Amino acid sequence: MKDYLSPLAQGLKPSGIRRFFDLVSSRKDVITLGVGEPDFVTPWHVREAAVYSLESGKTQYTSNSGMPELREAIGQYLSDSFDVAYEPSNEILVTVGGSEAIDLALRALISPGDEILVPEPCYISYSPITSLTGGVPVGIETFAQDQFKLKAEALQAVITPRSKLLILCYPSNPTGGIMTYEDWLPIAKVVEDNDLIVISDEIYAELTYGSRHVSFASLPGMKDRTILVSGFSKAFAMTGWRMGYACGHPDLISAMLKIHQYTVMCAPIMAQYAALEALTNGLQEKDRMVESYNQRRRLVVKGFRDIGLECHEPQGAFYAFPSIASTGLKSEEFAERLLEEAGVAAVPGNVFGKGGEGHLRCSYATSVSQLTEALNRIGKFVDTLKKG
Repeated sequence: MKDYLSPLAQGLKPSGIRRFFDLVSSRKDVITLGVGEPDFVTPWHVREAAVYSLESGKTQYTSNSGMPELREAIGQYLSDSFDVAYEPSNEILVTVGGSEAIDLALRALISPGDEILVPEPCYISYSPITSLTGGVPVGIETFAQDQFKLKAEALQAVITPRSKLLILCYPSNPTGGIMTYEDWLPIAKVVEDNDLIVISDEIYAELTYGSRHVSFASLPGMKDRTILVSGFSKAFAMTGWRMGYACGHPDLISAMLKIHQYTVMCAPIMAQYAALEALTNGLQEKDRMVESYNQRRRLVVKGFRDIGLECHEPQGAFYAFPSIASTGLKSEEFAERLLEEAGVAAVPGNVFGKGGEGHLRCSYATSVSQLTEALNRIGKFVDTLKKG
């Protein structure tokens, strides 16, 4: 039956993360630091809003763009939190997770052969989705000594006449790196000078430590060039609800909306009511979760450094990205042996693209007791490598 598959589908590589975690399913007593998912349960009042919507018979389609009151709430939230204003009627689209928003943006913008610039290490889906649309992903390596920040000179160096889009993800999955206003200014100049469009994946925007997130869309002249993508999965502990959104120029959102209409129609109404409740009455709980992540972040970074593994300090998201280069092992070998010999699952850094080799992605969105035990096991494993 493979002969019936399209060349694009046949050439698509399986997720490096999923391949690795297939190994985990066969093990018991494994501590998992690999899944990018909060360990918090969605707050009760948010769940109750969805239940109440069902009890009230709210089971119909909504507007393709999403419920007007939810789009209003998203617009107000972005204005209050990140100083970027969008018109709910034609600049905000509610999607089935942030992933759908990214897919819609790429499909709406890419023509075959367009080059899509992606700072790496990065979220693993950007390049495969680009390839499925006929675009050509072009990686831009970032480095631990720069806190994995994107540098203007590195961006400029990969631009060609076929460059069209720049995909950004800060705070970063997998590195936890962030970009400040001063970091963004030279990037914005390169974007403007080269007439690029930007997809800014800001799903971890709320998860910053010691500083406020700076949206790329808030930079002078960048709002109309930027499709801001975010959602409720990470900061509001709503991964399974699949609630996201995209914001941008009406022409861009209108094109994405047409694709959205023909593919999923609209996001589920019950999840939309839950998201509305999260924005209306859930901000204090969101802040408490962020503070808990911050405590775990400090524990994990110190733990890796005490073990002897260099680890830059992540200032966003909920991932540490320690270097395992000192052990002499490649990322996949280290991760597989760590699982088999120590019962700790983490993601090998090479699956995240350029600059990921020699690192390990470890999520600290799990309990302090689990993190403490995981660090203890990793320390013993590294000691064994040194002796062996």
